[in-house]
Amino acid sequence: MFITGIAIAASLSGSSPVHRVWNASDYLSEMTQCDVLISHPDDPNKIGPGTSRADADLPAAIKACKRAVKADPENPRLNYQLARAYGYSGQGEKAYKYRETAVAAGYPQSLFVIGYITLMGMNKQPQDTCKGGDLIRRSAKVNRFAGQVAFPYYWLEGKFEECDFDVSKQELLEYVDEGRATAGSDFYKQMLLDLLKKNIEKKFLQE
Repeated sequence: MFITGIAIAASLSGSSPVHRVWNASDYLSEMTQCDVLISHPDDPNKIGPGTSRADADLPAAIKACKRAVKADPENPRLNYQLARAYGYSGQGEKAYKYRETAVAAGYPQSLFVIGYITLMGMNKQPQDTCKGGDLIRRSAKVNRFAGQVAFPYYWLEGKFEECDFDVSKQELLEYVDEGRATAGSDFYKQMLLDLLKKNIEKKFLQE
């Protein structure tokens, strides 16, 4: 299963982003036991069936993902999934380097999830509002629906006022418009996007 997308590679160390093409075919594409046990249900690039936190066998997932990452250490999907298993097990400190590898490769799901937990300071991830916001923004740029909703939402809430983000009305509305295609016929998602669009337009009228 080969999935191609544009991604922005950046490390959690705060180094300048490097633009590159993220192409899943660069990595092992066969489904592993790691994919079966702990792939995220909402990950658009998953190749496993998707497993909720409540249903996950975390010790088995950690074992399987450690084995998979050892066999394919640069694979961002597998690194993200090992980090997910460690994080859900309350071992966020062990997850950090695997999160970093996934983000550095520009893996779309990791950009959003790790951006979110960095923004919130969750799961033993060091809290950093601007770094978290930047990662969420990058996830929006690579068409991750969660990022396309979350970045405009948090920006409207004033979450990123301390950050040096040059955000335009056009950028925010593009995220909303691109999100519509992903949302498809989902009534609640489309309603949320309508509300975001109205609030973005209202915000810029006030400035």
